[in-house]
Amino acid sequence: MPATLTNTISKIQLVPNSTNASLITDFHKYMVSNGASQRHQTNTLKMVIEFAKYLGPNCTFYDLHRPDQIIPFLDTKIKNEAEDPDGRWITTWNDYLGRIRLFLRWLHNCASKNDGESSERIPESNSNWETPPAARIKKKRTKRESPYFWNRNLGS
Repeated sequence: MPATLTNTISKIQLVPNSTNASLITDFHKYMVSNGASQRHQTNTLKMVIEFAKYLGPNCTFYDLHRPDQIIPFLDTKIKNEAEDPDGRWITTWNDYLGRIRLFLRWLHNCASKNDGESSERIPESNSNWETPPAARIKKKRTKRESPYFWNRNLGS
């Protein structure tokens, strides 16, 4: 059974660093005010909470300045060939990257610039946001062939 939004929100208090828990709560308020769907909120919060737990009690999201602080967490999603012969873990790795990048972009462009104001204030379009250096990580390319490409042998 999929996680519900209320259940996921209740898990924010389990984050070992109170600063990170507060930032996740503010990010959730931002997503609500920005009209994000409940499923998107749930999935994104689950991943950010998991990342915050990985960072532990002594590291805040403000302490992230380099990609090598995020990549070890993403690499926990890698599965070996025996467990995942199709390489589906790459999609999971990229999904986590995208959601963590969204959170860090919000943190870099909104939360840190509000200077104590409510982070519910909707900033300019997030397409204008700058990606912080820590989140400048390239997606992994999947080795699987896309099901959306026509079989090139059929046309000949």
